[in-house]
Amino acid sequence: QLQASGGGLVQPGGSLRLSCAASGNWFSVNMMGWYRQARGNQRELVATIRPDGWTNYDDSVKGRFTISSDAAKNTVYLQMDGLKPDDTNVYYCYLNANGNSGRTDYWGQETLVTVSS
Repeated sequence: QLQASGGGLVQPGGSLRLSCAASGNWFSVNMMGWYRQARGNQRELVATIRPDGWTNYDDSVKGRFTISSDAAKNTVYLQMDGLKPDDTNVYYCYLNANGNSGRTDYWGQETLVTVSS
């Protein structure tokens, strides 16, 4: 399971830090990250990170958001700085891992981020 935390209400220009702790029966983790989805829209990538440290960001968050992970804790973080109203969204923690069923995607619960004055 993926247990996310850290969402909330923040003013424009403010910061939030999302955390997601993963637990489960898998052999290895391929990737962790964050997606977001507005109502009626498709879920879109925000940022992902691999165990080797490779990261990928959506262009809209580059330079403002930083993804990191703690492999020992199977936890992924998303530091969000310079938040804008357009960042208001439901965020989802994501993990892809190798297990008995092969490569499997796992999703955390909704984490609401609201950027408003």
